[in-house]
Order: sequence, then structure tokens, then C-alpha cells
Amino acid sequence: MRRLGARLVAAPRLAFRSLAVPNYRRYLAGHAVSVAGTWMQRVAQDWLVLQLSDSALALGVSTALQFLPTLLFGLWGGVLVDRVDRRRAIMATQAVSAVLAAALAALVLTDAVQLWMVYALALGLGFVTVVDVPARHAFVTEMVEPEDYVNAQALNSTVHNAGRLVGPALAGLLIATVHIGAAFALNALSFAAVLLGLALMDPRALRPRENAPRAKGQARAGLAYVWHHPELRACMVLVAVVALLGQNFRVVLPLLARDTFHGGPEVYGWLTSALGVGAVVGALASAARTTATAWSLLLWTGGFAAVNVAAAFSPGLAVALGAMVGVGIANISFNTLARTLLQLGADPTMQGRVIALHSIVFLGSTPLGGPMTGWVCEQWGARAGLGLAGVSAGLAALAVLPQLRRVRALAPAD
Repeated sequence: MRRLGARLVAAPRLAFRSLAVPNYRRYLAGHAVSVAGTWMQRVAQDWLVLQLSDSALALGVSTALQFLPTLLFGLWGGVLVDRVDRRRAIMATQAVSAVLAAALAALVLTDAVQLWMVYALALGLGFVTVVDVPARHAFVTEMVEPEDYVNAQALNSTVHNAGRLVGPALAGLLIATVHIGAAFALNALSFAAVLLGLALMDPRALRPRENAPRAKGQARAGLAYVWHHPELRACMVLVAVVALLGQNFRVVLPLLARDTFHGGPEVYGWLTSALGVGAVVGALASAARTTATAWSLLLWTGGFAAVNVAAAFSPGLAVALGAMVGVGIANISFNTLARTLLQLGADPTMQGRVIALHSIVFLGSTPLGGPMTGWVCEQWGARAGLGLAGVSAGLAALAVLPQLRRVRALAPAD
């Protein structure tokens, strides 16, 4: 009993231990404000596309365009991140993102917006993502010690999904009561917070790292590095399948809200917020972890499969909201473990490329998975999209099981 009591007392300290690092604390505070605005824009953009097109396929295309550049150029973005100052790179990408959000706000508020304009701005944001995502994830390794990677990643996920909880609900409220353009305008303003947090950092307190020198074949070297490390290779396979067919929530949930439960933007906001509630719970639980193993990742893949199948068979909105909480828990636990395994298993000079490769399969799969899921939903309804997510993740887990059994020194799942 004493040992259990000691663990319960220590759990909060373990879960928030990275906040003791001033630079990380400043970064996370700014990111917390910005990410809520980002989720507002995502929900508003999806609803705007539905208003302009009344097409599930168009919704998939708009999502796909935002991530197409990562699929095509993501690995070269990782090469760049390994070569440059990551803090300055993030400041540049966040500033450009603010400009793009402001442009969309102006177009919508002046009633000048057309579908092709939304597509163009989504594509522009996609090019920013090529550098922004690997830079932000790799930058964590400069702010905290290796033993705190899993904690820092989990806290990032907690903030990200707290934004998923607050942002969509606020977006639904703004769309219903003010104007859809207000969500885009507020997102543009929110980038000031993360820029301020980065500007207030002490660069001398960052963990030193050696920038990768310019050389030919660095992108291919990143691919070869992951291929020759079995745990990294298995992790990438799982991420690829789950991202391609399992995480197209921006395609499935608007249709689930409108067509299955006959609601409006507020119902879409509730479903997305329920996903965010689960993600926050899952992220906080992950933050208390001190280890990350491939076996744990495999188990969470199976959990993700199970809760998606359960969500597909939800008989009503209340049950669906509960099921989406479960999907959020499994989804964020899977994503946090995958990113941490890749960071812990990669040499510091390879981290940008390894994380970029993760971005390619995680975000770059959306140009394929978004339209595919949109087509499935058009043919058989939004429930079929959730069923596709569950079945594909389960099959992926079974496929890599023999490979992981051959990897030595796998820690037991906790």
C-alpha cells in the first residue's frame, strides 16, 4: 500500500516534469494558444468546403491538398531541418502560417471566397508543413533530456488535443452565431503567441547539436537508416496504415454529424471535441510513462482498431460521443509512442530525416487516404469510414507481429 501511495503521489510530478525546463515551458505556453486557433481553422475550413461544394469528395480533396507537399517533398524538409537552426525555422513557418490564415479570413469575410481559393491556400499551408512538422518534433530533443522525450512529446500532445477540445467547439459557436470568417481571423491572431514564446527562449540553454553537413544522398540515407532498424521499420508500417485509412477524422466526422445524426456544425464540433477529450486523457496518461516500447505500440494499434469498430456501430449520438472519446485515447497514445520510439531510436544527426519520414507516412498519406475514405463514405456512409479505420489497423498489427517477435530485448507492455 505504501508503494502504491508513493506512485500515486509521484504521478503528477512525473507527468509534468518537462515543465521544469524554462525553454520548454515558454514553447508550450505559446503553442497552447496557437493550436486552439489551428483547430478552429480546420473545423471552419471543412464546413466551408461543404457549404461551397456539398461534396464529401471535395472535402477529401481539400484535406489531401494540405498534405500533398509532405508526401512529395517531406524527406527533403527533414534534410533541411537537420542542417539549420530549428528554432528559427519554426519561427519562419509560424509567421507564414499566420499570413495564410489572414488571407483566408479576408476572402471569407468579404464574400469573395471560391472553392479553388480554399484549395490553393490549403496547398500553400501544406508547403509550410513540409518544414514545420519535422522542425517542431525534432526541436523537442534540444529542449529536454533524452529520458524526458516521451514526457515532452506527451505534453505536446496534451496541448494539441486540448486545442482539439476547445477549438472545434469555439469554431462551431462562431460559425453558428457570428460568421465563419471569424474563426479564420482568430486563428491568424493566435500565431502571435507561439512566436512570442520562441522569441523569449534562451538559445544558450538549448541542448547542443551538430548540424548535418551538406552532402549528396542525404534523403536516401534517411530511408536506408530506417529500413535497417527493424523497430523503426515496424513503427513506420503501423503509422502508414493507421494514418492512411484510420485517421481521416476531418472527412468522416462532418459526414457523421450531418448525414448520420442529422446535425449541423455544432454536432461536428461536439464529435471533434469528444475526440479531443479522449486525446487529452490519453496524452496525460502517456506523459507519466518513463519508457516507450514497440510492443506497447502494437497493443495500442489493436486498441485503436477495436474502438473504431465500436464507434462504427454506435446506435445514437450520445453513444457515438462516448466512442469518440475512446478513439481519441487510443489515437493519441499510438501517435505519442510512435514519435517517441523514432526519436529515441534515431541518431541526433538523423532525427530530422526520421521525423520527416514519419511526417510523410503520417501526414503525406492524407492525399491518398482522404479521397479514399471520402469515396467509401459516399458509397456506404460515414459508419463505413470508421469500420475501414478499425479493420485496417487490426490487420496492420497482425502483419508486423512476427517481425516484432524477432526483435531482441522488447520490454513488456506496461
